[in-house]
Amino acid sequence: MAGRPDISDKLIHFTRGESGEAALARLRSILRGGSLIAGNGMIRGGYHCVCFTEAPLAALADGFESLLSEARYAPFGLMLDKEWLYARGGRPVIYQPDSEFTMLPEEMRWRHVRYELTNDSPVDFSWEREWRIHCDELHFSSRKAIVVVPNLQWRSLIKEAHEYERNIEVELYATVLEREIAEQFRNPFSWRIVTLW
Repeated sequence: MAGRPDISDKLIHFTRGESGEAALARLRSILRGGSLIAGNGMIRGGYHCVCFTEAPLAALADGFESLLSEARYAPFGLMLDKEWLYARGGRPVIYQPDSEFTMLPEEMRWRHVRYELTNDSPVDFSWEREWRIHCDELHFSSRKAIVVVPNLQWRSLIKEAHEYERNIEVELYATVLEREIAEQFRNPFSWRIVTLW
């Protein structure tokens, strides 16, 4: 996909949170668990899906505050290879009027997103460039995922929070083991990180 500034070979799942700290805490919880839990909010038919955006990182950085803030997303997330997600059943959504929902075969209805331009109150979420995977939970590893944070300050904060937790763990182990042995339980921060700004 080289040479296509409007298309990315990565997909990003953004977290939500009432503040940057809350969104970061949610992201850290996702990283600790190694999985994204599916939801069914705003998905007609109640299908459980994990949602992503196909929009390139640079485009998101330019328009994040004006677009994603309306959807209550925070600039914290997880980026995965599109090919990896596709191999597991991830697909782009189908933007269409609600009246066409039942025209989709049952096995594809989880991909429907309402798109109504001729109504008095138009509905257009196509700017999200949404992809979904129909599942209850999507497991990933630090080899497959890249962490997305707003800037270098937040990048430092996520690493510092990780080190703080590891220090506490090592101190707990050191109460029953020798310090050298306790230090062997320290797990390094293994996630790659990119910033939006």
